[in-house]
Amino acid sequence: MHRFLVSAAHKSSGKTTVSIGLAAALRARGYTVQPFKKGPDYIDPLWLGLAAGRSCRNLDFFLSPNREISAQFASAGHDAQVCLVEGNKGLYDGLALDGANSNAALAKLLDLPVMLVLDARGMTRGIAPLILGYQAFDRDIRIAGVILNRLGGSRHEGKLRAVIEHYTDVAVLGAIHDDPRLTLVERHLGLMPANETRVAAAQIANIAERVAAQVDLDRLLAVSQTDLALPQPPRAPRQPVADAPLRIAIARDDAFGFYYADDLDALITAGAELVPFNALRDPRLPECDALFIGGGFPECFLDPLEANTSLRTDILNAIKAGLPTYAECGGLMYLANSISWRGKTRHMVGAIPGHVAMHDKPVGRGYVLLEPTAEHPWPDAKTTSGLPAHEFHYSSLEGLPTGLRYAYAVKRGHGIDGRRDGIVINNLLASYTHLRATAGCDWPARFVHFARQVRRTATIQECQPCSN
Repeated sequence: MHRFLVSAAHKSSGKTTVSIGLAAALRARGYTVQPFKKGPDYIDPLWLGLAAGRSCRNLDFFLSPNREISAQFASAGHDAQVCLVEGNKGLYDGLALDGANSNAALAKLLDLPVMLVLDARGMTRGIAPLILGYQAFDRDIRIAGVILNRLGGSRHEGKLRAVIEHYTDVAVLGAIHDDPRLTLVERHLGLMPANETRVAAAQIANIAERVAAQVDLDRLLAVSQTDLALPQPPRAPRQPVADAPLRIAIARDDAFGFYYADDLDALITAGAELVPFNALRDPRLPECDALFIGGGFPECFLDPLEANTSLRTDILNAIKAGLPTYAECGGLMYLANSISWRGKTRHMVGAIPGHVAMHDKPVGRGYVLLEPTAEHPWPDAKTTSGLPAHEFHYSSLEGLPTGLRYAYAVKRGHGIDGRRDGIVINNLLASYTHLRATAGCDWPARFVHFARQVRRTATIQECQPCSN
């Protein structure tokens, strides 16, 4: 087995492109590659998952205790030949002063050698003290090799290799020359999600080819090899159900693609059948007992979303009729009256009596802590405060009426208005916050249980004899 962490000296060093290339190149060699991403992220995991051919899993110190992270890593990676973990930001960066939630801390926890991606533009001899400093800062971190990135050419590469060999004992595992063909598609909020671009597979193949040609994969595999197998955790039993399967319609398309693989697994384990639909093209909402619309970028698809009037009408009528519905961020935006962006305003579903306005800077960004209120339609009796989650939105809800019900009081973060999040209307819960299925937040099981209760109540009412 082979396991390693891909990190960098600082963000924007190209580690995501390198990680994608490594995952795809190793997969092309016949290895079973399990990708992971540190921290809260949807876009990088979409690319990594497509490159590896297996759903990427997130590992997050804020949302999970150490023992759960170890269990998540083992659960997803025990049957893989290569476990590739992409860090976020720099190797020693993190929220805590002592580095307890840094990439380095994750490498320690999971006993991973570090492959350090270094943006070497404009560097020659200065790269040596950089590497030596990263080694000396924490002797418990094993920097197994460096991958030099964005080099100016063969002469530049030769100088860097000579400097590193002379001053350090770190192996140069690769030297990737600056190449515009390695650039991933970007737009207003970062990388374009892989679910949106039709050329993603071809782009990944192109990156893999160039990374394989400029990185010594055999040496990388040698320094990341381990004889220690990951323990296979017990499989969570699927919840026994006495009634018909619970069908949850889930928006899966270019506009809505932000879903954690763990959350989808947890919904299925709780007894749900996930029924995907396309909010851009499908004219009707599929037959379902509940609805889940995750995050995404609906502002980029205003015209086709508005044009699909039959689906919007179906969703609005279903929510008015009490269909259990959960929406996060982009899903919340879609359920509002309208969205305005770049001088364009388009009608949306209209279930939430507010208007979405896009902004140039983030409104809410980072981790949040929520305190559930008595209005929460499917609360967790074990969690009364300090529910950890995250948010990332450049939009705000405007024109909301007074008297709305909210599922959360925001203790950290912004949510809808800096104090509250989670609008509750009938059986709809819509928030800017993204939840994650963890031991401390089993929201999928609670949502499925709530939807079953609603369906059971509706069935009983339908069976009641009419009284004249």
